[in-house]
Amino acid sequence: MNGADTAWIIVATALVLFMTLPGLALFYGGLVRARNVLSVFMHCYAIACLMSVLWLALGYSIAFGGSDSGYWGGYDKMFLSGVTSDSLSGTLPEVLFFAFQMTFAIITPALIVGAYVERVGFGFVLLFSALWMLLCYAPVVHWVWGGGFLADGGIFGETGVRDFAGGIVVHETAGLAALIIAVFLGPRRNRTTPPHNPGFVMIGAAMLWVGWFGFNGGSQLAADGGAAMALTVTHISAATASLSWAFWERVKFGKASLVGMVTGTIAGLASITPASGFVGPVEALIIGAVAGILCQEAVNVIRNMLKIDDTLDVFAVHGVGGIFGTLMIAVFGAGSFAAQVGSLLIVGLFTIVVTVVLILVVRTVTALRVDADIETQGLDITVHGERAYDHAS
Repeated sequence: MNGADTAWIIVATALVLFMTLPGLALFYGGLVRARNVLSVFMHCYAIACLMSVLWLALGYSIAFGGSDSGYWGGYDKMFLSGVTSDSLSGTLPEVLFFAFQMTFAIITPALIVGAYVERVGFGFVLLFSALWMLLCYAPVVHWVWGGGFLADGGIFGETGVRDFAGGIVVHETAGLAALIIAVFLGPRRNRTTPPHNPGFVMIGAAMLWVGWFGFNGGSQLAADGGAAMALTVTHISAATASLSWAFWERVKFGKASLVGMVTGTIAGLASITPASGFVGPVEALIIGAVAGILCQEAVNVIRNMLKIDDTLDVFAVHGVGGIFGTLMIAVFGAGSFAAQVGSLLIVGLFTIVVTVVLILVVRTVTALRVDADIETQGLDITVHGERAYDHAS
C-alpha cells in the first residue's frame, strides 16, 4: 500500500460524491420550475443512496469481480466478500478502490435525471436506475476498466480502448439512456418556462467543476504527475469550453447567458474526461474550444430539429461531449481509431438495447409518467408532499 496514493484517492472519492451531492442536484434543480426543484433533489439523493447499496451488493462484483469472462465480473465479490482492510487493489486498499468506483456508479444514473425531470414517476426513477446500473453500467465498466473484452488484449488486440475516466463508461451510456427515456416520455406540457434559479445552476456547475478534479485526477489511482496533469487539463478544457459556449451564444443571439456559460463548463468537463490521462494542456485547449460550440449545436439539433424534450440536455452535453472526447484520443495519437470507434459503437448499441428493454419492463410495474394534473401542479407537492416556495412558479 502506498500512503500518498491512498490519501489522494480518499480525497478524490469525497470530491466525486460532492459532484452528485450537492453539485448535480443544484445544477439540475436550478434549471427546472420552482414547483419541481425538490423532486430533482429527491431523485439525486435517492439514487445516491440506492446505488451505494446496490454497488456493495452486486455492482462492484459485476464490474471488478474475478471472473475470467470478458463480459461479466461474476459474483465472487458480492457484499465485498473476501475483501478486508488489508486487501489491496494496486497500491490502494481495495475497499477504497471500491468506494471510489461507487461514486462513479452513483453519478452515472444520476446524470440521466436531467432528461426526465418535471414529468416522471418516482417509482420508475428508483426501479429503472437500480436495474440500469446493474445491467448496463456495471457490465460496461467490466468491459473497459475491469479487464474485459474492450480492454488491452481484448477484441481490438494488444491496445484496447482508451477511456481514462468515463467518456464511454459514464457519459456515452448516461447520455444515450437519457435520450431514449426522453423519447418514451414525450415532451413536457410546458416547455417554455425558464430556469427558476440560474444562481443554483451556477453554484451547482462550480461544484461539479471542483469535484471533477477528483473524477479525472483520481482516475490515475495514484498521487503522481499523471494525476496532476489530468487535473490540469480538466481545468483548461472546462475554462475554454465555458468561453467558447458564451462566445457562440453572443454570435448567434447577441447575448451570452450565465446558464449558457456554465453549461459550456460541463460540456468541456465531459469532453476532456476520457482524454484527461492522455493529452496535455494544448490538446485540452483545443478539446474545450470545440466542445463549447459542438455541444451547443447538439442542443439545437436535439431540442429544435428533432423536437426531443431531453429536458436538461443530457445527451447533447454529456453524450456528445463524451463521444467527442473519446474520438479525440485517437486524433491526438493516444489510441487507435478502430478501438475508439468500435467501442463507442458496441457500448452504444448495448446501452440502447438494455435501456429500451428496461423501460418496457419497468413501466409495466410502475408508471413511467405522472398524469396531467400532477405535472401541472408540480412533483414537489403532489409526489413528495413538500414545497420549496410558498408560491411555486
